Amino acid sequence: MNTRPRIVITRRIPDNGIELLRKHFVIDVNKTEKNLSRRELLRRLEGAFGAVTVLSDAFDRELIGKLTTVRVISNFAVGYNNIDIKAATEKGIVVTNTPGVLTEATADMAIGLLLAVARRIVEGDRMVRKGKFRGWAPLFMPGHEVSGKTIGIIGAGRIGGAVASRARGFGMKVLYYSRRRNAEVDSLGGEFVPLRKLLRESDFVSLNVPLSDETRNLIGKRELKMMKPMAILVNTARGEVVDESALISALKGGKIGGAGLDVYVDEPNINPGFFSLENVVLAPHLGSSTLETRARMAELAALNAIAVLKGRRPPSVVNQEVMELSEI
Repeated sequence: MNTRPRIVITRRIPDNGIELLRKHFVIDVNKTEKNLSRRELLRRLEGAFGAVTVLSDAFDRELIGKLTTVRVISNFAVGYNNIDIKAATEKGIVVTNTPGVLTEATADMAIGLLLAVARRIVEGDRMVRKGKFRGWAPLFMPGHEVSGKTIGIIGAGRIGGAVASRARGFGMKVLYYSRRRNAEVDSLGGEFVPLRKLLRESDFVSLNVPLSDETRNLIGKRELKMMKPMAILVNTARGEVVDESALISALKGGKIGGAGLDVYVDEPNINPGFFSLENVVLAPHLGSSTLETRARMAELAALNAIAVLKGRRPPSVVNQEVMELSEI
């Protein structure tokens, strides 16, 4: 009889993470391309000591309350808004995440979306594929230069700082609004400013905040009105940071110039109001989606789970309060 503890992996992750976990635990992997139903998730978690989860898994208070053996929820993401942290803490369950390892890839994505919207790259691609390109002309599809413009970074944590570093490579002026100053961004010449000033003066606005009660609908009708008429909004944070109805209205009415979105309020369902807008680039949540980054995330998620169940402090813990650990 196998007496090793069992751990549930709710969606298949890169093999390096699975093999790390297999060395220590009995592995129960969801090998389908779909999320487990709530009923199936609870069934698999019965008797399990840990779970490696993804953002689409809702570990709310009701579900967490039914967990009897789980000691760790290892989230395969830097964000953890899919988990009720308070409920997990009350239950004595350690919650971990994967920060740091996806910083560069997500910052690359933010700049990629910025360039795609400013230079109308996706719009041009569609035109070429439809056979509508009739040759170069002086007034053909003018976009906006990026070099020398002003970027406003909302949320100057790891990813926001990496976006600032890339923006400086384009000779951009950097304004940033955050809970606290970022010395690294300051050293790049970034200016710590109130949100109102950032929105009014920026040619590009990049959202890089975690989702919380304070950041939900942070960018709504009022904030969009403050932005320049040709400003471009980039969101690689969480969909709920933006009031999507207000954004669609602003884009349709020419209140702002465009948007590059990688995240949405009701993923994978996208507000159909975006589909008819040529000044929007819609990406399918690709921020951390590089082979290198996803492998690093898998390794960190595995190491977090292993550490907790071996009675050690994990590399990255969300709720420090439950760190009285002992090996099972």
